[in-house]
Amino acid sequence: MIKALIARIKQGYRTYPFPAKEPILPERFKGRPILHLDKCDTCRKCSDVCPAGAISFEKGKPVLDLGKCVFCGQCQKTCANGVIEFSKDYRLAATDRNDLLVTDKERKLAQALDKQSQRIFGRSLKLRQVSAGGCNACEADTNVLSTLVFDLGRFGVQFVASPRHADGILVTGPVTQNMKEALKKTYDAVPAPKFVIAVGACAISGGVFNGHPEVNNGVNDIKVDLYIPGCPPHPYTILDGLITFLGRR
Repeated sequence: MIKALIARIKQGYRTYPFPAKEPILPERFKGRPILHLDKCDTCRKCSDVCPAGAISFEKGKPVLDLGKCVFCGQCQKTCANGVIEFSKDYRLAATDRNDLLVTDKERKLAQALDKQSQRIFGRSLKLRQVSAGGCNACEADTNVLSTLVFDLGRFGVQFVASPRHADGILVTGPVTQNMKEALKKTYDAVPAPKFVIAVGACAISGGVFNGHPEVNNGVNDIKVDLYIPGCPPHPYTILDGLITFLGRR
């Protein structure tokens, strides 16, 4: 026992001091895109190569939908004028679906819960994770939040096995037709007040499966309170969205 305690002391505190210290992201990380609209000649090559249909044009200028974007970077590679540039900004979550549209306007990040909800859930939020037909990438980056580096539990957020014990659900995957009813039943089993968090392009819009008859194009039948885009979202993007939503940042 003493040896175990000594070994633990020698290991020290390994959890990264986020959000007090900004995370160190890998070189290949693609964060929030920046649009240089003054360089656009409306050739529409960026929208032609986008596998998820995330780029549309309004008044001759591109609009990038983070709710559909899979962050492949093909639009950036294709555009010879450098209109689209992926930054290292990992803060992508939004509480309003319209705030996921990237234009030349000022961006809006996720809004924190109201004061009363923060008082109730700010220090203890239990979530039931629902994998609604995903590829497990979003699930993996969500599960890793419970490891030593991220230590999601220090913010009072935990995943529970039963929706009866949860304050909300965290949904990943495009919501296949087989999972549509299961997702609705899980949501109904969570006692009110409750929250719905959609993680990843599939859960927000169907992602690359958008329009396929076997999927529901994401969480459409129940109100979503927090959108966390990405394919999959980086763990720090998910963590930032959750603690911002709880008013802890």
